[in-house]
Amino acid sequence: MRITWIGHSCFRLESGGYSLVIDPYEDGSVDGLGNVREEASAVLCTHGHGDHSFCDGVKIVRTSEAPFSVETIHSFHDDKEGSLRGRNEIYIVSDGSTKVAHLGDLGCYPPDCDKLRNLDVLLIPVGGFFTIDGATAAAIVKDLRPRIAIPMHYRSVEKGFGFDVLSTSDGFLSFFDEVNKLDGSSIDTSDNLKGIVVLNPRNAMR
Repeated sequence: MRITWIGHSCFRLESGGYSLVIDPYEDGSVDGLGNVREEASAVLCTHGHGDHSFCDGVKIVRTSEAPFSVETIHSFHDDKEGSLRGRNEIYIVSDGSTKVAHLGDLGCYPPDCDKLRNLDVLLIPVGGFFTIDGATAAAIVKDLRPRIAIPMHYRSVEKGFGFDVLSTSDGFLSFFDEVNKLDGSSIDTSDNLKGIVVLNPRNAMR
């Protein structure tokens, strides 16, 4: 499976000629990121906030029969059982050989952890304020033990993207001895990668 970080919490998953975009953001909603303009077989949104649910940014095209299965885990956007920011869906996407979980704007320790353990790839927010912070994200990664964990939903001073109220990824990364910082925005899960993998958002404007 090929996984591309478009930016913020938006990812593109591709396998067997089929493509899936998760959490496209509205035009101009995230500083430093270009607009989402994708063609894909399907789109998923973890919740209804504009920086995660801009389906108009994804043109749905007919492709091969979907190799993906999708399982949903209901969670919350805050640590008050949704009373502050509502619900958040966790998606577990599998193509039969690779299993990826997108945690959306998770604001608390995830429920149904047994379903999330030993994944191939975990896409996890680390910027705090609207979601779990870096320390909580690190604890979740160490508990769930995915082969690869990719941080998302944070601010980068160097690359100039993200909400001002978010933390950078540094707090999350500081909990790990080995971090793979890649120049590109994509990985192929068949490559010999493991541990924490930091991508560059494809839509970064600098």
